Amino acid sequence: MIERPQPTEVAPYYFTYINQVIGDDPIAVIENQLAESQVLFSEISEEKSLHRYAPEKWSIRQVLNHVTDTERAFAFRALWFARGFDTPLPSYDQNVAATGAEANHVSWAAHVEEFRGVRLSTISLFRNLPPQAWMRSGIASGNPFTVRAVAYIIPGHLAHHISLLRERYLSIKPAAKRRKNAAHGVNRG
Repeated sequence: MIERPQPTEVAPYYFTYINQVIGDDPIAVIENQLAESQVLFSEISEEKSLHRYAPEKWSIRQVLNHVTDTERAFAFRALWFARGFDTPLPSYDQNVAATGAEANHVSWAAHVEEFRGVRLSTISLFRNLPPQAWMRSGIASGNPFTVRAVAYIIPGHLAHHISLLRERYLSIKPAAKRRKNAAHGVNRG
């Protein structure tokens, strides 16, 4: 059990992600998400992975690349703070990373495999932390972070983007919305 982060452990914005994680075992969530995401990703073809739901939005490939790169950045933050480094870390600009990645030139299969490798690395990092490391903290992007807050941000960030993929890119509504629409006689997918 890894208690949920308190408001003083991270900037309020990050609770957008932390609050998407159910329970008090972010490692189990991270592990479960790996299997669940692989099923979803296997249903997306190479062609479909280039889809954007609007002209100015990222393609599915770019979304998964963003998730993978962001997980790398946050896992590095967790490592940095857990090992006791006290030098503040710089900001991570997702738009700079997205432009530099040229994700649409990398196959969907390669993106899926890359995410899997990064996620396995993240799992190993968190599984092997000593107990005292979870409350170590540091500064990144001018904001405080504890290691345990980062452990909740990572799966929350993936959950956020999986939800967007399902609803906006793949037109899969969450079960609760489907039930609500059915109760009101609405059939929207």
